[in-house]
Amino acid sequence: MGQDVLADSYYDEDTLHEECGVFGMYDFDGGDVASTIYYGLFALQHRGQESCGIAVSDTNGPKGKVLSYKGMGLVNEVFTPEGLESMKGDIGVGHVRYSTAGSSTRENAQPLVLNYVKGALSMAHNGNLINATELRDELAYTGAIFQTTIDSEVIAYLIARERIHCHTAEEAVKRACMRLKGAYALVVSSPRKLIAARDPFGFKPLCIGKRDNAYIVASETCALDTIGAEFVRDVKPGEVVTITPNGGISSDMSMAIAPENEARCIFEYIYFARPDSRFDGVSVYASRIKAGRFLAMDSPVEADIVTGVPESGNAAALGYSLESGIPYGTAFVKNSYVGRTFIKPKQSSRESSVQIKLNVLKEAVDGKRVIMIDDSIVRGTTSDRIVRMLRDAGATEVHVRISSPPFLWPCYFGTDIPAREQLIAYNRSIEEIRQIIGADSLGYLEISRLSQMAEGLPICHGCFDGQYPMEPPVEDIRGEYFDKEADLEKRILNR
Repeated sequence: MGQDVLADSYYDEDTLHEECGVFGMYDFDGGDVASTIYYGLFALQHRGQESCGIAVSDTNGPKGKVLSYKGMGLVNEVFTPEGLESMKGDIGVGHVRYSTAGSSTRENAQPLVLNYVKGALSMAHNGNLINATELRDELAYTGAIFQTTIDSEVIAYLIARERIHCHTAEEAVKRACMRLKGAYALVVSSPRKLIAARDPFGFKPLCIGKRDNAYIVASETCALDTIGAEFVRDVKPGEVVTITPNGGISSDMSMAIAPENEARCIFEYIYFARPDSRFDGVSVYASRIKAGRFLAMDSPVEADIVTGVPESGNAAALGYSLESGIPYGTAFVKNSYVGRTFIKPKQSSRESSVQIKLNVLKEAVDGKRVIMIDDSIVRGTTSDRIVRMLRDAGATEVHVRISSPPFLWPCYFGTDIPAREQLIAYNRSIEEIRQIIGADSLGYLEISRLSQMAEGLPICHGCFDGQYPMEPPVEDIRGEYFDKEADLEKRILNR
């Protein structure tokens, strides 16, 4: 698999998907922010390729006027230079999306823009709520009319309703967030404020940057680097941040929980985030190097070359090489021009989805024992093809190492992990998985290593052991159902 979860995945049904990335900007000098938001979203494209959008407004203009544009496709497909030039405004938010909840349609693209009695509100959301259905029903019975099928619209409605009953937009955001259960990293643009909020568990990353006299909020630090902004700090779990010209950055931590109860998504470090990003002070690249080192310590094997499956397997492969002393080499060439509109070959066709997107360097593996590092195995339909490709290229042995533990449970907080029955590790031993993918040996990262990868930060590992930081929903909004009689105690982390 790889960083660009559609364009770099070698078989779209056997890869993980993140829900989205968010970006917000407020230029206190009154400069237009649309083009900078565009480049910020470009840096966050790996977090979602289905749709994208930008909404901006002029803090010195009409209070309720918001200019927005969104569409299906990649950032550079949806926006044109002329379109960005026409979006005049010194405050705004942007979004890139992959859907885990709600269908893939233009109506479900973000940011969401609401016009209500207090003015206008633009919002971008990363994450997944586990009580979205309950909140949606409650709002619908009090007259709300929904235009989308995404849980983000529920959040926007809650903020708008709370705003009517409180003095400030940031207070409305906080009151709305107190009703949410699940994962959320929010960026909200009110007429004259940029507001950011992160759920108390800190599932999703969110950081603050500054460039000249403008402030930025983004899902990842790599977006700050792209636009030449200075990293200020991370938004803390449970924090609501308000950015204004008069107050600068103000903070409300009243939703925070005990630090030991926080639960960052470990897959930000393993797979989702770009390697040049930092998440709560921890380098993503360094985490992946550590994962590779741990694999070499815990699952050693004699071989001639260590290689990674691009892109997220590369750093872990380097870590394995550094720890084991086995040379690191490039064994795969990736077709960088296979985008989201890639047409999968028919089953009757000789062409392989994997081989169209990925090819093996025969000179690198011919006659050699190969250790192949990948970030995960979901259904297993990709891994067996890649192993076969290495053997066809002349590899005498193929040893597979995975820089995460086996997936055994679904995720309810924004990572599109399938139902248990579709996971290759469900009800199978590692030896059985090894036989299915055709490897000479197979090793996974130990669960006990995850906390070390994140330098001791509290993490969520529910998709590996079923111990979630909060009680999972009985009915999943993705349409999967829990058996309430199943041993729920094993799936709920007692904190």
